[in-house]
Amino acid sequence: MDTRLDSAMRASDHDRDTTLARLATGYAEGRLDRGEYDERAARAAAATVLGELASLTADLPALPAPDRATPVTRAERDRRDLRAWLKEWLYWLGGAVILTAVWGTRCLVKGEVATYWPLVPLGIWAAVLVAIAIWPRGDADED
Repeated sequence: MDTRLDSAMRASDHDRDTTLARLATGYAEGRLDRGEYDERAARAAAATVLGELASLTADLPALPAPDRATPVTRAERDRRDLRAWLKEWLYWLGGAVILTAVWGTRCLVKGEVATYWPLVPLGIWAAVLVAIAIWPRGDADED
């Protein structure tokens, strides 16, 4: 394609955002000083054609291409899910310790052993965690 035609093509918001990202990276890396960055960013925001945007970043290296996410195997996904589920149980255990401490403190203050009320919220929380473990997971994103 003729680069003269490309440079005269109207710029989109995405084109301007991409240019601003390259300028910000150049500034963060020390390739541009603050004044030069501000001046180029203002020109990028006001640019109407691709040629204007190209000239603002011509002396800067291109941004690296985004990494393509490697497909996650089912076994790896299952390991991650298990780790997350076990982490939730650690949160449950922390909640159990805190609620039991509140219950125990109340019993000490009142001087009598009260009904163990933390059983209700902890039981509901545990039931949800068990349901997560046994609920069938949709694997629609699998091949």
